[in-house]
Amino acid sequence: MIEPEALDSIQQFRIGQIRCWLEKNDCAGIILFDPVNVRYATGSRNMQVWTMHNICRYALILQSGKIVLFDLPSSMHLAKHLNHIHEIRPAFSPDHVIVGNRSQEISTRLAADLKSVLADSGVAKERIAIDRADLEIVFAFQRENVNLVDGKPIMDRARSIKSVEEIAALTMSLRTCEQSVADMKARLEPGMTESQAMGLMIKGSIDRGGEYPETRLLTSGPRTNPWFQETSDRVIENGDMLAFDTDMIGPLGFYNDISRSWVVGDKKPNDTQKRLYNLAHELIQHNFSLLQPGMGFLDYSDNAYQLPGNCLPNRYADVAHGCGLGVEYPLIWYREDEQWGAYDGVFEENMVVCIECYVGELHGHEGVKLEQPIWLKADGPVLLSEFPLEEDYLV
Repeated sequence: MIEPEALDSIQQFRIGQIRCWLEKNDCAGIILFDPVNVRYATGSRNMQVWTMHNICRYALILQSGKIVLFDLPSSMHLAKHLNHIHEIRPAFSPDHVIVGNRSQEISTRLAADLKSVLADSGVAKERIAIDRADLEIVFAFQRENVNLVDGKPIMDRARSIKSVEEIAALTMSLRTCEQSVADMKARLEPGMTESQAMGLMIKGSIDRGGEYPETRLLTSGPRTNPWFQETSDRVIENGDMLAFDTDMIGPLGFYNDISRSWVVGDKKPNDTQKRLYNLAHELIQHNFSLLQPGMGFLDYSDNAYQLPGNCLPNRYADVAHGCGLGVEYPLIWYREDEQWGAYDGVFEENMVVCIECYVGELHGHEGVKLEQPIWLKADGPVLLSEFPLEEDYLV
């Protein structure tokens, strides 16, 4: 369990991160609609998945001033215990599902309400960041002459650095995920379906205070290659390779993100399965050893493990990515995918970074998925996961 004092320290650190990046970007405040950002900034939670596609709650964080949460009128009591939120106001929901053809009208009322808060704080004419919003909301802010700027980079950079207390809480959450994976591994046997296997893992997470899975990436046998096939009702056979990415939101909203692969049943891994596993293990170990604060993102890509030519076409979507309340900044691309958006930057102390790996040959029968979360300390990388790899597969 995380003590209330530690949770308060985490929240104060997060607010400080946001305000620091607001100052760097000459913004007087930021309006948050993304429910994950709202949670990061306020510590409040309300129907996280539902509110991702139905705008009905938001928050205003001022660089110098108060924090205001706007929540569903029926749910305003949920955050009353959070003493760092200075005011809770009823939210206007302009989502078409909720208000139909009144969307423009309700968006106008939303923008006017927020501008009144900005005016009361003396910043109505200043630059105000916004992380995301539907078009009607943006148009309404423009009619109110609110000087909007893109706030997503502000939140991405703020969230990328963790406090020591936050890393401890993330690690606690990760342990519940690993225990859930252990539950699944202990009960998994040939004849189960992929969906049943995934259900065991999700149940274990929920039982331990977890919240929801972000993906359905657990496959077996020939469905492990290529990667990104979603979990199905395929029956897992004796000797199949099972591969999965947990991608589960655990306690306190942390993203529990490890990947593992192993052979199901009483058969030993065959030569091909061992070869693929050894390649994946080498990649993980090599890329782990490279990570250091101060290293450039593109330098990391250039020096990352080079997959054999017959595995390169089926490579994973990224080499590594930040981790916190979800996949976070930075995302490190393979150089082969540079045209899709590879960018440079620098790894920093107290980032948490997940090293990704998928090894599957082009047109091959199976593949192996491994992933490890890493804490970047000043003196080097620290592995956060305690769930073991299949050391007996290594040659």
